[in-house]
Amino acid sequence: MAVHLTRVKSRLSIHAHRKVRGLLEGEYAALHAGRSMDFNDLREYVRGDDVKDIDWKASARSRALLVKRYAALRQHTIQLVVSTGRSMAALQSRDVPKRDLAVMTAGILGWLAVRHGDLVGVAWGDADEQHLLRPQRGELPLERGLQAIHDATATTSGASDLAALVEYVVRTVRRRTVLALVCDAWELDEAALAAVKRLAVQHEVLFVTVGGIDPTSEDLALDTLTDVETGRPLPQWIADDEELRRQYADMLVADATSLKRQLDGLGIVHAHVADEASVIKTVFDLLEHHRHARRR
Repeated sequence: MAVHLTRVKSRLSIHAHRKVRGLLEGEYAALHAGRSMDFNDLREYVRGDDVKDIDWKASARSRALLVKRYAALRQHTIQLVVSTGRSMAALQSRDVPKRDLAVMTAGILGWLAVRHGDLVGVAWGDADEQHLLRPQRGELPLERGLQAIHDATATTSGASDLAALVEYVVRTVRRRTVLALVCDAWELDEAALAAVKRLAVQHEVLFVTVGGIDPTSEDLALDTLTDVETGRPLPQWIADDEELRRQYADMLVADATSLKRQLDGLGIVHAHVADEASVIKTVFDLLEHHRHARRR
């Protein structure tokens, strides 16, 4: 049963679906001419051209026989890469773990690619182990990949290790792809930065971060929450300390600014999933940004 894809589809209205697909399809125009529905330009007729491509009206105006050329549409490979370390099993809000947002983000991108007829591969992992499902066509392989991501993300999983996961992808995914990396890293350490830099040389990288719950929020009942790394409950005084709340907010801004600077330096577009309601908008913004970046 396609549980995860069903949730993805239910979150996308027809209008949103068309808009996102349009953004994705903008990435698929080939540089060479070929048969498709997208008109490219006109050129003079040469022996061997298909007579059906002759533009008789334009030919009459220019007094030269002209044929229409179209932008060929290519099948692409989309590679989804999701960090499944135990930090991704932490909560994003009281009832929603970060894992669910990561699966939803990957699911939206993967499903749109499947609808376009592209191949979709899925990779996931933590510090202890990494896995890869080779690119395939269709919804069923994508659903298997999303289920694998969901099942691998637990408080008992290995520590999150973006560098290890990216290095694994660099070694195993050799053919150039559009690669969407979903993680909860707020800053790239030296090892992760070097690995992501190698990844960006090989592929077109989309970088998505998933936010976590704010432990300084006054609305939380901290006695019911535990730290996924230590297993210990969070102390109540965290939510009662106004100065700590301010420092935490400043830290988030500083980390986000630092990560953006690092990714901008590599020419990688980045989007941040702040909460469950913003997942679709985040994907919209990511694809729009990527499309404009490629045109520059």
